Amino acid sequence: MAEFDVVVVGAGASGAVLASRLSERADRRVLLVEAGSDHPSTEDFPKELLDSGLMAAMLPGHPNNWGLLANLTPDLPYTVARGRVLGGSTALNGTYFIRGRRADFDHWAAAGLDEWSYEQVLPFYRRLERDLQYGESDLHGGSGPITVTREIAHPHPVTEAFAEACASRGYPYEADKNGEQPAGYGPLPVNAVDGIRLNTGITYVNPARHRPNFEVLANTRALRVVLRDRVAVGVEVDTGGQRRTITAGEVVLSAGAIMSPHLLALSGIGPRADLEAAGIPMILDLPAVGKGFTDHPDLSFTWRSRRPIPPVTPGTPAFESVLNFPSGSAAYGEDLEIMPSLRSLADIAGLGAAVGRDHTATARMIRHPVATLRALRGVSIRRLAQQAAHRNELFLAIALQQAEARGTITTVSADPLAQPRIDYNYLSTRRDLARMREVVRVTVDLLTSHPFADLFGELGELDRLTLEDDDALDTWMKAHLATAIHASGSCRMGAADDSEAVVDQRGRVHGITGLRVADTSILPTVPSRGPAATAIMIGERIASFIDQPAEQGRPG
Repeated sequence: MAEFDVVVVGAGASGAVLASRLSERADRRVLLVEAGSDHPSTEDFPKELLDSGLMAAMLPGHPNNWGLLANLTPDLPYTVARGRVLGGSTALNGTYFIRGRRADFDHWAAAGLDEWSYEQVLPFYRRLERDLQYGESDLHGGSGPITVTREIAHPHPVTEAFAEACASRGYPYEADKNGEQPAGYGPLPVNAVDGIRLNTGITYVNPARHRPNFEVLANTRALRVVLRDRVAVGVEVDTGGQRRTITAGEVVLSAGAIMSPHLLALSGIGPRADLEAAGIPMILDLPAVGKGFTDHPDLSFTWRSRRPIPPVTPGTPAFESVLNFPSGSAAYGEDLEIMPSLRSLADIAGLGAAVGRDHTATARMIRHPVATLRALRGVSIRRLAQQAAHRNELFLAIALQQAEARGTITTVSADPLAQPRIDYNYLSTRRDLARMREVVRVTVDLLTSHPFADLFGELGELDRLTLEDDDALDTWMKAHLATAIHASGSCRMGAADDSEAVVDQRGRVHGITGLRVADTSILPTVPSRGPAATAIMIGERIASFIDQPAEQGRPG
């Protein structure tokens, strides 16, 4: 007899939700496996993980951050932050909480994914949220685990200038970014209350700990899925250097869009050529594992103010508003985004105030710079120097939301502790370059418009000559490029005869019994807006499929 009915690997945005919901049925034994630390109460989390105004844990070398090495372009190495803690990346991120757009889901449904149409997923978005402005309605939830707010009691001068600049350029006001209004500028919904970042550990896992059928196994790294005749029977794990197998009736990988395909490959499920090159015995040749993922390439566009700007209140999220709009060549919906930050990059990272705020883990990084620098291996030193030189400037986060370029995640070794090779291939198409140039130029136009006249002094790292020349601007963008860390599509949904699919619409791995994937890796492409809310919805949606296998589950 298996030790557990279901083992969920990864306690992040999707896995924490999935495990919590599955454990609501008293006769089902559920284990949630997390590689990082456990925090059974809100107060037990490190302070820099709770402070919604900081993203200190995103720094390479932080103990709650995987710090995966990647290449954004062939010439631009980068360290990708991924949460390694209860709550996963929801414990590290900027609390941006916008749903995927109707156009995303309708686009996927038209391609055959009818169980993921907007009408099918809306009840699960509603189920997860407690919306403080809109409450219970046809579009919103009023009693879910995640508190969502967009209330701005006293708008910051930058927020006010940005809104007026957007209006002056004809962009519509979008009061509810989680509604279905035309894309435009408006307040940013966040999952933070009273300065506390509400991660999925706090909101889903900890309230479920009293259930005798639910266990959390932290500081335990999943190494591979154990298969017998193409049936998943458990997971091999490592806890403190001790390896063992946990048996289960069903295994669900919710390790994220980078690590879920990696775990499949380590288990012998993946592209034949990659497995052979890595020395991994092949169980099932599944060519799409780790192939064709998408993300949001972005840039932090710095600027200097002509006068001192009032500091934001400690604990306040760094972003209050966002503009979403279509490029001149958008495939559907809107594909460009601009968010003005109210803090400098250094302030958001907590580098100036970490010790004073008693953010223990960040302080440890500052006090031990050699270890931190070792964690930065592979990151462009020139890029770090550029950021340091402009550490006190404000910035706008700008992003391409529907990139054409596709990335790959390739398992290169049978050693489960060796990370996969991650290649984003950003800005590798002419259309992606053109659209990124467009959003850069729109950003400069907004900054230099009349509403910013009292604030804007000069551009930070970009000069006018570069801005006006396509080739020069392309070179500048590729040198300053970053990623929003919204990877999706590395284990895509699709029919069994779809060569680009890894799982079916219910997350079940094609050709394997008792194994599912439930995180953003199953999405066909990254949503047109940040995927945190969508990742939580995926946990809710897959839980419903497991609970009601004979029909489409819907929340009660």
